[in-house]
Amino acid sequence: MHEEDIKVLAGQVAVVTGSTQGIGAGIARKFAAAGARVIVHGLESQRAHGEKLVAEFESSGIESLLIVGDVKQEPHCREVINRAVERFGKIDILVNNAGTMMRGNLETTTVPMWDEMFATDLRAPFILCQEAARHMKQHTSGCIVNIGSVLAYIGLPGIFAYSVAKGGMMTLTKNLADALKQYRIRVNQINPGWVLTEGEHHIKSVVEGQGDNWLEDALKSRPHGRMILPADIANAALFFAANELISGAILDFEQMPFGAPSGAVTGSQAVL
Repeated sequence: MHEEDIKVLAGQVAVVTGSTQGIGAGIARKFAAAGARVIVHGLESQRAHGEKLVAEFESSGIESLLIVGDVKQEPHCREVINRAVERFGKIDILVNNAGTMMRGNLETTTVPMWDEMFATDLRAPFILCQEAARHMKQHTSGCIVNIGSVLAYIGLPGIFAYSVAKGGMMTLTKNLADALKQYRIRVNQINPGWVLTEGEHHIKSVVEGQGDNWLEDALKSRPHGRMILPADIANAALFFAANELISGAILDFEQMPFGAPSGAVTGSQAVL
């Protein structure tokens, strides 16, 4: 980013769900650096991380607010948007990043698992978009960025429901972009591939039992010799937030064309 572009979001208000760590925290930091007032959001169990991030922003002169709660609950989704508006008078940007991933294939995915996954990964973004759009329409502008996954196309068998939910998010993004165009509210989506986050490290080292050195082998499969980082996804989110002429776009953020014969997915591909 050029020095003259550093405050491209000055005066804007951004809600980033699931932003106490990982990709969401990377996006929150990028938006704050670009001048936005940022609402940090996460589960109660992540409160300490959220408080630290808010303190980091405010020490740099960036107004911020922490909201904790579970997006599986409809009232909480609406509360997130309305508290942002109450505090800062408006909402300009919504990033739907909060999500969950539970393992299960066609046979082992239970109906309660399916319902919980969809409540978090698809229903919650719908509710948040619905509430945010109600406010954005009042000043005929706004930006929504949905964080999906390249696994939305065809995911790994062990994360069946997650992949289907992320596929639904792409349909949501396209339909919302069309429905909201008359209000100049833009809706775009980023589909991350394999991103190095705290959650991915835990999955590889602990859940899959590969130990702390799993990254050495993982890097051998990466064409550019490094993992995608939350800051990389944040750059893409900032591009969508700052560009007034793009809506309905789906950006697959992966180092190899997803689905290509030479680009088989490696690892868990967890993005949250």
